[in-house]
Amino acid sequence: MIKYLSLQSITALHDTEISTAVERVICSGWYLQGQQNRLFEENYAQYIGTMHCITCGNGLDALCLILRAYRELGLLKEGDEVIVPANTYIATILSITENQLTPVLVEPDINTLEIDEQQIEQAITPRTRAVMLVHLYGRCAYTSLISNICQRYNLLLLEDNAQAHGCQYDEKRTGSLGNAAAHSFYPGKNLGALGDAGAVTTDDEQLTQTIQSLANYGSARKYEFTFKGINSRMDEIQAAVLNVKLQYLNEENQRRKMIAKAYHEGINNLQITLTKDNDRDNVHHIFPILCPSRNRLQQHLKDSGIETMIHYPIPPHQQQAYKEWNERHYPITEFIHQQELSLPCNPTMTDEEVQFIIDQINKYQ
Repeated sequence: MIKYLSLQSITALHDTEISTAVERVICSGWYLQGQQNRLFEENYAQYIGTMHCITCGNGLDALCLILRAYRELGLLKEGDEVIVPANTYIATILSITENQLTPVLVEPDINTLEIDEQQIEQAITPRTRAVMLVHLYGRCAYTSLISNICQRYNLLLLEDNAQAHGCQYDEKRTGSLGNAAAHSFYPGKNLGALGDAGAVTTDDEQLTQTIQSLANYGSARKYEFTFKGINSRMDEIQAAVLNVKLQYLNEENQRRKMIAKAYHEGINNLQITLTKDNDRDNVHHIFPILCPSRNRLQQHLKDSGIETMIHYPIPPHQQQAYKEWNERHYPITEFIHQQELSLPCNPTMTDEEVQFIIDQINKYQ
């Protein structure tokens, strides 16, 4: 079986360094808010290209902390609207509603599966205060048009960079393109920890200090609480692991790009639709294909010894959690969620495995 993703194999790429780093933390006796966190914040901020990085418990917390901090700073208030792609993982939406803000869903471009830049301006109302981009599947969603729209309407530009570590727009990395960005280091990500972990990157000093306090029970000084905060911290073991793996992120992303290139060049089946390639940078956290008989194709590949995934079978507006939206219709998003199938695409794969997957897809009838 060619697994969709083997976390054991991913970890084994750097197992000696990771084991050494973890043992160092264990022997230090310091497990929270220590040297490894400070080092990762410095390293990751430098890598992304921002002045600040604030570690936290997970990617959802990172998203929530950004919006909560802007509420505390007075830039957002209850009921304000945040434009967000309709085609996204539900965490993006949850962070908005958790902060008593109103998501305004905008359809994707079917060629890229990212938010359609041409539909953003018409979604703006007098209550719009922010655009939250999602670099979904690892592809850059940012465009100069989106940036210009945000500047023209004085909107915050926020990034959900949970799936796009290392992705670039010209000479800048995603996570440094707007006012603030959230990152997830869930184990299956391109830069994954050995458990939950997240971070915020930004150049805004005041936002940084507010998020640091909010994530620490609302406290900037011990036993003094400015905000009604939460407890959201990356532990020292996760920070140590990420410090090791960050060194290899570019190399591993390059391998993903080589696999994706092979898929684009090799897959030749009229029933399969591939997203448009080479229009924006893509670190291929997920390699999505579209097929009208998606479930039958998945079974065909399973029978051939190939494991695949579906990202995601039910869009946010059709979830029970947002039952008030269930009567809405977003045809492009629904089309994607009915047809999307994710192929294995990770740095542990061999050329032979990639070619075998291509051959089996081309045999599908």
